[in-house]
Amino acid sequence: MALMDRVRDWKDRRDGLVPDGNGGGPGTAVAPAGDPALVRKREALAGEVAEAQFDLGGLAYEMAIRDHFRLDVLTRRAARLQELDAELAETERLLRLADGGASGSCRSCGALHSRGAVFCWQCGSRLLEPVGG
Repeated sequence: MALMDRVRDWKDRRDGLVPDGNGGGPGTAVAPAGDPALVRKREALAGEVAEAQFDLGGLAYEMAIRDHFRLDVLTRRAARLQELDAELAETERLLRLADGGASGSCRSCGALHSRGAVFCWQCGSRLLEPVGG
């Protein structure tokens, strides 16, 4: 089994999305009945985040053994990891809120948002128009 598959399986068991093999209990919950596209997006993002973490760690290790650090390269990779992690967190939040029918999309960038959100999580544009004025 590939490392990424093991990480994904561990995260699913940790989050209670698949049975944990102990014959019942809290680990036997079924995956959330959210939008299948969001579930696929979450799975893809989780893989990208894990891969970016492994890459960043490997890159730092390789630089350390060569005693030659390029902070600009590490900073770019860490920034990309933060972007992926934020997108994953937002997707997971939208999946949790899907039971309440909370979702929409930003007019500027098309990113999904929850009901009642005032600003887009991705581009920062205002989602709700001011009343009066």
